[in-house]
Amino acid sequence: MAFRRRTKSYPLFSQEFVIHNHADIGFCLVLCVLIGLMFEVTAKTAFLFILPQYNVSVPTADGETVHYHYGPKDLVTVLFYIFITIILHAVVQEYILDKISKRLHLSKVKHSKFNESGQLVVFHLSSVIWCFYVVVTEGYLTNPRSLWEDYPHVYLPFQVKFFYLCQLAYWLHALPELYFQKVRKEEIPRQLQYICLYLVHIAGAYLFNLSRLGLVLLLLQYSTEFLFHTARLCYFADENNEKLFNAWAAAFAVTRLFILTLAVLAIGFGLARVENQAFDPEKGNFNTLLCRLCMLLLLCAAQAWLMWRFIHSQLRHWREHWSEQSAKRRVPAAPRLAARLIKRESGPGALAASPALSVQPGGLSAPGSVS
Repeated sequence: MAFRRRTKSYPLFSQEFVIHNHADIGFCLVLCVLIGLMFEVTAKTAFLFILPQYNVSVPTADGETVHYHYGPKDLVTVLFYIFITIILHAVVQEYILDKISKRLHLSKVKHSKFNESGQLVVFHLSSVIWCFYVVVTEGYLTNPRSLWEDYPHVYLPFQVKFFYLCQLAYWLHALPELYFQKVRKEEIPRQLQYICLYLVHIAGAYLFNLSRLGLVLLLLQYSTEFLFHTARLCYFADENNEKLFNAWAAAFAVTRLFILTLAVLAIGFGLARVENQAFDPEKGNFNTLLCRLCMLLLLCAAQAWLMWRFIHSQLRHWREHWSEQSAKRRVPAAPRLAARLIKRESGPGALAASPALSVQPGGLSAPGSVS
């Protein structure tokens, strides 16, 4: 009897050592970056990746506080947090969404939308809580005039700048996620539209020193988006549950009104009354009539486009709903009509006189049907 010699298999060289998903890819990349930072570069360069840059001490009544402004080094910090976001995205997908979707037994189309909404629910919920905390602690809600007073808002608190860097990192990470998640070609244009829309508005508020107004507008927008994706998840769990969609529809229209009103109030009227009106990119001042008109035009066009898509989708949904209801009403009409004909006609040749019906051993049927 021949015996085979067992060879010792090391996990590193075996077939089990395979990169299965993009979580491992992101983890390997971040691990390589961290190892390089630890052994080959100084601690000062390591902080370039992790912490916001361009800190400045600003004198205040209580002393000095550290604020930040933007610069080219922010791209390095955003790049680092893109890798972090890819890892968090994969963790949510693998340990939460995949386990739930297996129990629901969704189709491929619904499974893709379920993953999209599940990721965005987590992101929007965390962003709403974080943004609300920043807005309250900085006093932007209690003092609405602070949204345009003392413009340009060049120097930002740590939590405001870090919030914007993380927002840019998330929406930039969504671009490679289209490949990692194997999104269908039909869904890619739609997702690219809202990804680019968020990137343009967030980067515009950050670069044009309208960070305070941008925070309030993001809080309104993210609250509505969180409600929508929560409603979609509930619909996938139970198709008869559409109550949250009605709440989202009302909140969506009200949010568009609030965003337009606040934008016109802050940019159209507030910045127009500020004394410092000049175009000086070095000082971060973009308070001119042309710049204000371009900002308002961009905001109004985006909100009008979103509202048009919303009305179009609602009309299509109502048409589908009424067509289903009319189809359900037409289905029981045929048996009732046949029963009435049977009752009206009497005698041996009654059923034979009707051209639409004939009698077979199995009962009533239309001409040419097989019993």
